[in-house]
Order: sequence, then C-alpha cells, then structure tokens
Amino acid sequence: MITTPGLLPVGDLVAAVDGFLAASPATRAWDVETAFDWAAADAGRLTEGQRSAVQFVTLIEDHLPGYFDVYHRHFPVDDSVDLPTFEHNRELYHFTVRWALEEDTHARALARYQEAAGIADRDTLRSELAVEGHKPFDLPYDHPVQFFAYALVQEKATQIYYQQLRDVVADPVLAAVLTRLSRDEARHFSFMADVVTRYLRHDGDAVVAPIRDVVANFRMPLSDTLRGYWRWALRIADVADYDHTAAYEHLVKVIDRAVDARTEPVDELVAFVDSCRTLA
Repeated sequence: MITTPGLLPVGDLVAAVDGFLAASPATRAWDVETAFDWAAADAGRLTEGQRSAVQFVTLIEDHLPGYFDVYHRHFPVDDSVDLPTFEHNRELYHFTVRWALEEDTHARALARYQEAAGIADRDTLRSELAVEGHKPFDLPYDHPVQFFAYALVQEKATQIYYQQLRDVVADPVLAAVLTRLSRDEARHFSFMADVVTRYLRHDGDAVVAPIRDVVANFRMPLSDTLRGYWRWALRIADVADYDHTAAYEHLVKVIDRAVDARTEPVDELVAFVDSCRTLA
C-alpha cells in the first residue's frame, strides 16, 4: 500500500466538501428533460460562429468520463492506498461524484440542444462524441494541490465563457442552458478555490512551486487530443470575446485571501501569474 504525500489534512477537506454540498441542495438541482423548452430551440437564431461554439463546448463537456477517471486514478478509493489516504480520498469522492453528475448533465444538455435546435442529429452526434471521448485524458501532476489549482482555473475560465456566450446569443433556449451551466461552474470553482486556500494556509510556501507549474504549463482540456483544437478555440474565443487567462486574476484573489502576509515566494508567484495574464 502507498501513502500519497502532500494531501490536505482530512478535516480541512471535509470542511470544503461539506461547504460545497451545503451550497448544492437537491432543491437547486435541474434536469435536462424538464428544465428547458426544447421545442423552442432554434439554431437559426445563432451565427455560424455561435453554432460552432456550441459544438466545441459539447465535445469538451462530453469528455467527462476521462476527467472523472483522473480523480479515480490519482485519488484512489481502494486497497492500493493506506487507511489515512483512503479516508482522505473517500471524503473527496463525495465531491467528485456530485461534480461528475453535474458535468455529465452539462454534456447531455448541450447535446440535447444541438439535436433540438437542428445543429446535429442524435446518431451522428453520438458517433462524433465517441471519437473524441475514446481518447485518453490525464493531468501530468505530482502534487495533489495541482489537481485543484488546475481545476480552479479551468472551472472559472469555463464559467466566464458560458456567461459571455450567453450574453451574445439570440436563442433564449441556449441562453437558459448556458445560464444553468455557468452557475454550476461557479460552484465548482468555489470548491476548488476553497481547497487551494486551505492548502496555502496549511502548507504555505511549500505549495507555491506546484501551483506555479500549473499556470506555467496550463492548457484547457483536450487541447492536445482534439483535432484542430487551437484553430477552433481561437474561433470560438472571438465569438464571445473570450480569453481563458481572465481566470488567472481569480487565482490571484484566492492567493491574496489565503495568506496573511506575502512571503517572497508568494510575491513571485503572484507576479508570475499576473505576467501570464498580461502576456495573453
């Protein structure tokens, strides 16, 4: 059995998970079948670029099995780890299964919109999603905090994009879908921000280098596997005036709230994150 170094104390993780679940009661849940007036969906009200954006984000969201598997492999809940590690990972699992359910709902909602609005028929879309979904996904990290720092940026960037795309589309059904998605992504970001905050307060400068490495090598999901990713990503960014590094300022805010007084390594981290945003 192995022990995973660098794990957050289980009490801190429990508090973060409990906070997320308290902010996600069953009364706030929504389902694909009844939340939207699918009969009114009309891709004819979208520009070509907006339709392309819907197709792109559907592919990204639908890769959920690969994203979920990352947590299963790096935070296993089986006899490959010792009991203290299992205890930590089992608490995290309470979050990841709820997160996975919500992300899978996002994928289904976007696919349903494509079908209802006339962008794609269901059989063709299912086959297209399978081609990309079949490809592996991983995050090449060594320190546990990196998985949460990566997701902090990714969830916030996704939230921002959904909000900005919503503000420019003319189909009320798609706007309603994007509103639901962005609210969920905001809660996912809040959880990741809470965990990263707790890491900074508990481990201080010891997690600065791992977080810096995440920003230095950051790529949005599927950037290395989706054919034509960069050309497509630039196109959809123009549709909603989007830049994923806008999420970096929110990472800086998390860092500032987490530390009572900046150390030299934290100052250097903030300066580096700011420079990445400025360069973009």
